[in-house]
Amino acid sequence: MVTPDLTRLYAESDALGLAALVCAGEVGARELAETAIAAIETLDSALNAVPPPLRLFDLARAAADAPSKGPFAGVPFLLKNIGSMWKGTPLTNGYGYLADFVCADDTELSHRIRRAGFNLLGRTNTPEGGWSLGTEPRLYGPTRNPYDPRHTPGGSSGGAAAAVAARIVPIAEASDGGGSIRGPASCCGLVGLKPSRGRITYGAEVPDLWFGSIATFCVTRTVRDTAAYLDAVAGDAPGDPYRLPCPETSWLTGIERPPVRLKIGFTRAAPWDEPVSPIVLAHMEATMSLLASMGHDLEEYDLKTDLRQAWRNYTRITAVETAADFRRLEPVIGQPVDLAALAPVNAALIERGRTLSAVDYTDHVAAVRKAGQEIARELDAFDVFLTPTLTQPPRPIGFWSMENTDLDGYLDLWAEGGYLFACNISGLPAVSVPSAIAVGSLPIGMQMIGRHSDEAGLLSLAQALEYALRWDLRRPPICLA
Repeated sequence: MVTPDLTRLYAESDALGLAALVCAGEVGARELAETAIAAIETLDSALNAVPPPLRLFDLARAAADAPSKGPFAGVPFLLKNIGSMWKGTPLTNGYGYLADFVCADDTELSHRIRRAGFNLLGRTNTPEGGWSLGTEPRLYGPTRNPYDPRHTPGGSSGGAAAAVAARIVPIAEASDGGGSIRGPASCCGLVGLKPSRGRITYGAEVPDLWFGSIATFCVTRTVRDTAAYLDAVAGDAPGDPYRLPCPETSWLTGIERPPVRLKIGFTRAAPWDEPVSPIVLAHMEATMSLLASMGHDLEEYDLKTDLRQAWRNYTRITAVETAADFRRLEPVIGQPVDLAALAPVNAALIERGRTLSAVDYTDHVAAVRKAGQEIARELDAFDVFLTPTLTQPPRPIGFWSMENTDLDGYLDLWAEGGYLFACNISGLPAVSVPSAIAVGSLPIGMQMIGRHSDEAGLLSLAQALEYALRWDLRRPPICLA
């Protein structure tokens, strides 16, 4: 039975806190599952973070009644509706074209998530194919921000971010090919880490997504949950094209080591086009003041790499990859995709991908790889580099609609996320954390970029900021308990 005391305890605890309660026998996995299910049924009509077709409560109840081990034993969890396969369950990527698709097996990451002890309740809403900084698919409708439902929770992991911010679950899967972990984390006041290229295997199913530019991870309310999750799922697999050894000390242990005096670079400049919003700059100044008070050295530096041109090249690569994905799906689904049934942005991406020559594609890949190398070289002068996560506050619902018929105009909107994709193409780790001040009703995040493979340094600094700011205690208006 879900009681008010249990609901309050659930809402106040992070994932490790809930796992500790299960381990101590103070609460059962079935009680946690029922609390999370009740939270979805109570709150999600206002959020649409977990659309009804993606709710798999019977499976969660059965799993909760079975013995579970791992650092997150019994903790409710939501997969993203893109990427990770879960045998016998639907996976649509937000497309009506995949409405009847059922996973034939589990991906390696899904295995690792379940081995860690998580209890999977279902999947979270995403935009069609994930290529949006909002979450508004035709198939399920828009997901709304629990801080203000008139605004987006970000994308493409918007459903995950809304669910975690509203305390429906303490942690949820998220993935990032152009900012889709960090953007929603910023919009919803969460911690969102994109790990280094090669930190987490894609598994044997897809050995190399977008040349290592995609990372699948999570969003959380606390840095310690992020660190413990990294401990649970990190690692490569035989044949992986990018491989990183895990450190001898766990990331969870490492966050308690205060960061040494760091050289922190920062930029107030926009990646291109629209200047950084004064509201976002105010958050940034407050964050920099706090970092300086901690004893770190700050130095202003504006990137010289042409991010706008790199973005144009990157979106041509992703257009080809999208077209190729649908061609590979045709024998699985049994029919070609009807472009008219897709959101116009996706239809246009596929059409563009089909028309680019192999030589053009190779040139774009080479240019993106070179830009990624230049970004990493520029930032290597700093221990950490600070940027706005997004250069503008969270946008109203509809701003990121994929019904836009002007593909290039739609892609130009991503200037406000220009510092996000820069980390995807360079392979550098980056984390968005809630910033130091609250302006209005919507969160603003700051992005910290680290050197390749230095998640430990980023997480240690993020933990110090969390201790100072206590963002883990913030609650949106739409929230459990």
